[in-house]
Amino acid sequence: MIFSELYSAYYNTVARILTAAIEQPLEKKELRTIIEETAFGESILNIEPALCGERWQLLHKDGTTSLRHTPTMPLTTLQKRWLKAISLDARIRLFTDDFPALDDVEPLFTADDFCVFDRYTDGDAFEDAAYINNFRTILDALRNRYPLSITMITPNGNEKHFHVMPKSLEYSEKDDKFRLITSGCRFSTIINLGRIVSCERFEGSFSVQPSENARPHTLEVELTDERNALERVLLHFAHFEKEVERLDEKHYMLRMQYDKNDETELVIRILSFGPLVRVTSPQSFVELIRQRLIRQMQCGERGDREDSIPQLSAQNTAADNKSEESKP
Repeated sequence: MIFSELYSAYYNTVARILTAAIEQPLEKKELRTIIEETAFGESILNIEPALCGERWQLLHKDGTTSLRHTPTMPLTTLQKRWLKAISLDARIRLFTDDFPALDDVEPLFTADDFCVFDRYTDGDAFEDAAYINNFRTILDALRNRYPLSITMITPNGNEKHFHVMPKSLEYSEKDDKFRLITSGCRFSTIINLGRIVSCERFEGSFSVQPSENARPHTLEVELTDERNALERVLLHFAHFEKEVERLDEKHYMLRMQYDKNDETELVIRILSFGPLVRVTSPQSFVELIRQRLIRQMQCGERGDREDSIPQLSAQNTAADNKSEESKP
């Protein structure tokens, strides 16, 4: 790995121990304190004997070191090339303008090295000055926990002004958009950053208003593990809270928590797996799938999924008929 928290923790711990030993002989109590503060609970079993027993020839038995200068960990060429590649991504400028100068380094990869498919082309304008300013204001509000006054353009083209308490930011790889998850507003709990016209700190009194859409909903999907479907589904919905139950050798039950505001997108994404998935509950979600399939078939917008749509529709319909038969 280019950067590793596990290895970095050990290197930083030893570097701090040696820095302390340069100033004065280090006692075992001080050494253990440094290890407990900067490494892991079990690290004391490895680092202390390796240093005190001089297996790592950095620290003498009397707590001194032969080093004269404070240890440093300069970036390797590979790390610099990775950072250069990341710096070319427009999204990195949303977080900071202070990026190390790497003019003499070739990027480890570029955008041309990737073939991106199944992504919408109307992603957010990450290089727009107003978008960057709004993003950084939201980021600061999340870090310092204060409400925001937001003006945005609704899907109907109207301008809407409201106050919210930001909870988190999420990025949709499929849509290439950032969304703000909020609380305290009945109008919306999920806001597309691309629709925000202005965003600033709200200085007035603020109270959180309950929202029905903020309550998590549970989606149950029966999955047939063919053509590596299980792995693809888990990767596709990696950012959702979920659990998987194995039913038999080929079938699994996926239970996933979702926000009601995400229903339309979730329906589209579920349908992309064709007959390999079957929604079992809630019934309202099953109805959304049925209505969308009916509209697609009526409009002739079946595309490459011409065969999968009738099968999926039949599966969901059969499940509903079975449930109807079981009723008294």
